[in-house]
Amino acid sequence: MADDWRNGGFGLYVHWPFCEAKCPYCDFNSHVSKNIDQKQWLECYLQELKRSAAETPDRVLNTIFFGGGTPSLMAPETVSAIIDEARALWRPANNMEITLEANPGSVEAGRFAAYRDAGVNRISMGVQALNDEDLRRLGRIHTVAEARAAFDIARTCFDRVSFDMIYARQHQTLGAWREELTEALSMAVDHLSLYQLTIEDGTAFGDRYAVGKLRGLPEDDSAADMYLATQDICEAHGLPAYEVSNHARPGAESQHNLIYWRYGDYVGIGPGAHGRLTLNGRKYATETHLAPKKWLDAVSTGSGESDRTELVKQDQASEYLMMCLRISEGLDVDRYTALASQSLSQEKLDSLTELGMVVHTEGRLKATENGRAVLNAVIRELLG
Repeated sequence: MADDWRNGGFGLYVHWPFCEAKCPYCDFNSHVSKNIDQKQWLECYLQELKRSAAETPDRVLNTIFFGGGTPSLMAPETVSAIIDEARALWRPANNMEITLEANPGSVEAGRFAAYRDAGVNRISMGVQALNDEDLRRLGRIHTVAEARAAFDIARTCFDRVSFDMIYARQHQTLGAWREELTEALSMAVDHLSLYQLTIEDGTAFGDRYAVGKLRGLPEDDSAADMYLATQDICEAHGLPAYEVSNHARPGAESQHNLIYWRYGDYVGIGPGAHGRLTLNGRKYATETHLAPKKWLDAVSTGSGESDRTELVKQDQASEYLMMCLRISEGLDVDRYTALASQSLSQEKLDSLTELGMVVHTEGRLKATENGRAVLNAVIRELLG
């Protein structure tokens, strides 16, 4: 049990909290700032890497993920130094995946080439829509033409390129989404992340929705139809869903995100970053300070962490189930039983199987396509 994390692997998440503009749908920890001292930020990142590595010696580092915010606003020298330090502190896997998120409006050929030379080998781009009117509604600062140009640059620099799209947008029809998704698939290299627009509290969209000013959102049935169409169209183009919202050619899955979904361990550094760490046989959830200045000040006094909570075995089992049912490979039933010290309810499994929501075969429990469409309800039933 002390080594349960090895079933998922070990990764590093680096959060860059700055954006050029705040998107109205975004509830991530991102901030707009004109003056960023990259040297100070690098010093704090390196300090946090050293602190984290001291707790996790002798581990093989499988992945690094630069998320945000907009990491493509980071100086390539900053990215390079973080990668070099991580490689020195942990044993890098032979095929280590190093991903950097980028927005099309902050991309240029020289910058991408510099990220490649720094060690980045995978790019994830926030395209979000392929028509300018919807990009404006979503608060994006790039145009479709800029997105295509950025994608072309990325494709010349990197073998692995992913991009994000949002559907169930305002005034979007099923037919329009089918056309747009087919266009996106004509661009796709090996991976697409396709998310249904969700209205989160505390966002600009959330505030508008609360007072009835966010019009044209699809009805639930229309959004569900878009989800089902997404699965069919992507599979027909050779990018089946390997996770609820992620599609890839076989072998091109995001290895970093699989660490999350397979319930491995990962270090999270930067403002608002979360982590999961197994130390001395105990698993902990870690959090960091949200505000950039508060995080910088905290690191300067010893640690950017704001909270570290031990997860009891039942909590670990619940998290494992919630994460692993998201992916097509499902969860290892014996692993769940070992974490929970009890088996899943056979009565609930039989009921969900009869409803066509899950299948249980060869020691693995998997959500079906219908089950993934209502996955939260399936999980609630299994954990209830």
